[in-house]
Amino acid sequence: MAEQTTFPESTGTPGAFPTGPPGGPGPAAEERPDKPDAAVVRDALGVGVAVGLSGFAFGVTSAGSGLSLLQTCVLSLFVFTGASQFALVGALAAGGNPYTAAAGAFFLGIRNAFYGLRLSQLLDLPRAVRPFAAHWVIDESTAVTLPQPTRRAARIGFTVTGLTLYVLWNLTTLVGALGAEALGDTDAWGLDAASPAVFLALLAPMLTSTVERVTAALAVVLALTLLPVLPAGVPVLLSALAAPVVLFLMGRAKGPSAGAGGDQGRGDSGGHGNRESHGADEDRGNREDYGTDEDRGNVAERKKRGERSV
Repeated sequence: MAEQTTFPESTGTPGAFPTGPPGGPGPAAEERPDKPDAAVVRDALGVGVAVGLSGFAFGVTSAGSGLSLLQTCVLSLFVFTGASQFALVGALAAGGNPYTAAAGAFFLGIRNAFYGLRLSQLLDLPRAVRPFAAHWVIDESTAVTLPQPTRRAARIGFTVTGLTLYVLWNLTTLVGALGAEALGDTDAWGLDAASPAVFLALLAPMLTSTVERVTAALAVVLALTLLPVLPAGVPVLLSALAAPVVLFLMGRAKGPSAGAGGDQGRGDSGGHGNRESHGADEDRGNREDYGTDEDRGNVAERKKRGERSV
């Protein structure tokens, strides 16, 4: 990156960096970060090379779908999000409407905008660099960047992953498109499943909660169920309905339990009030009884004084 800045040490929370007052003191420049730069580069290269080579599958699939060499290369250069590219050419190859295919690719790619909201805070890049960095905000660069313990490590991971993946993806796209004729029937090779398989391999470890797993499973069921009856590209769009459905069901499940808890709380409050009322009545009764006894004692005392005076 263009600038080098020293940042505070990590607190150990992935994707979160401690902040202090602007211009405040920081650690010494020679202090080692929590994760060595070499380790970050190694991880980033591993992801970049593994996923970048699957651009060959896209080049073959795109050429087999009827797109020209120029169209295939332009997609990788300017779209550069594998899931959206595969969705587009897959829908076109299946005879889907071009507008539906483009809509499916668009909605798959729009997730990168949400990645960017998070990465912009972590990376804090100069304004002049941000438009170029935004083109590298994809699943893989996000997956490498977020777990880094420091901002320096996050920047290194993002840059190495994005650069490696961009270069390899476009080179292998070109090779795949040129070699599509030599492979013959591209459907027989099953190369169109390579990029989705890599994407699922990266996504699966991120599904850590039951809600996330249920949402992902429901999305798969929706997509597979609607695939035979709807045009290509539409099932992918409708599978996104899994998220609001799961959230709605969670809200319904929590509603009765919350109501029961509220009623129980009110019952406890009522019992507490009854006990307080009972205690107050008992106190009043004790005071009244005490007062009556005291009055009777006073009357008896006055009678005794009267008899003695007579």
